[in-house]
Amino acid sequence: MATPRIVIAGAGVITPIGLSLAETAASARARVARLREIEWRDRRFEPFVAGTVPDEGLPPLAPALAAQGLSRREARLLQLAHAALEEALAPLGGRGGALPLLLALPEHHTLQPIDAGRFLLRLAQQAPGAIDTGASAAAPRGRAAGLLALRRAAEKLAEGGSPWIVVGGVDSLVDLYVLGLFDDAGRIRNGVTSDGFSPSEGAAFLLLTTAETAHARGVTPLATLLGTGQGLEAGHLYSDEPYLGEGLAAAFAQLLAESPPPQPIGTVWCSFNGERYWAREFGVARTRQSAAFAPTQTMEHPAECFGDLGAACGPALAALAAHSVHHGWRADPSLVYASSDRGERGAALLGRCE
Repeated sequence: MATPRIVIAGAGVITPIGLSLAETAASARARVARLREIEWRDRRFEPFVAGTVPDEGLPPLAPALAAQGLSRREARLLQLAHAALEEALAPLGGRGGALPLLLALPEHHTLQPIDAGRFLLRLAQQAPGAIDTGASAAAPRGRAAGLLALRRAAEKLAEGGSPWIVVGGVDSLVDLYVLGLFDDAGRIRNGVTSDGFSPSEGAAFLLLTTAETAHARGVTPLATLLGTGQGLEAGHLYSDEPYLGEGLAAAFAQLLAESPPPQPIGTVWCSFNGERYWAREFGVARTRQSAAFAPTQTMEHPAECFGDLGAACGPALAALAAHSVHHGWRADPSLVYASSDRGERGAALLGRCE
């Protein structure tokens, strides 16, 4: 039996540079940055510079949830996720029913970590009728988690379970406790630290199905998911092991071995956030697989515009890549990859829908 072709049938994104996928993509293409000083101050008593989503761009918190006294961060995550999820499901016109969701959550926590299972239940309350919580899962594994979930989603679709699966990620690094941890580690970009990143927040969701199902429902997909890969970096930021770049190299190797691109890769969408640390692993992975890349291959790292989205990064990059492939704005196929602070590495290959 032939393996079904998996497509991205819809996508939703909310970031500091756009309240939708189209807005975010247009701002990123124009290199519009929206990183501003906020009221909270760092250890030098200087304002943090961060990316924030305007409050007026978020749906209100469900009354039942508002009455539960949620932390500021969790309430914010629910609102961000609701906005992006609603856009991703728009192609179904409200006729999709409750769908399985594979969700990436923050890997950096406050004193009260977000409970993944409880968060899914609360998101189902915030977005009624959208999520089948019994068939859903969430993982607090940061930037790469959403791309790792793409692999599992493709497997589930091929197995013939639910005809639609949602993959997403949501995060906000704009939390005073989390900012303090990064500031103490010297990782936040500011007037004295150039080798750092700008914290941000956002959410992104992808609606996946088979090409056959999309055609039957009259849905025009954005892109085809050609393949995925995953790896684990032993020498990650919080490890004493040497950083050799083997995790991303393994993700690229698995992806390209299992799913050789139909033509040389034209665009790479990466999770570079401004820290020099991340450049080495791409150099290792790209060098080992150089034959798979076009000589004119370009690099996209939109964190320069909207900051570090944390766990929303992988799905946001995939959504932007799919949008660009669909409109022909960037050369395809597009390789998307994201790296988490604690070692996970995920990659995906997207191409045009024929």
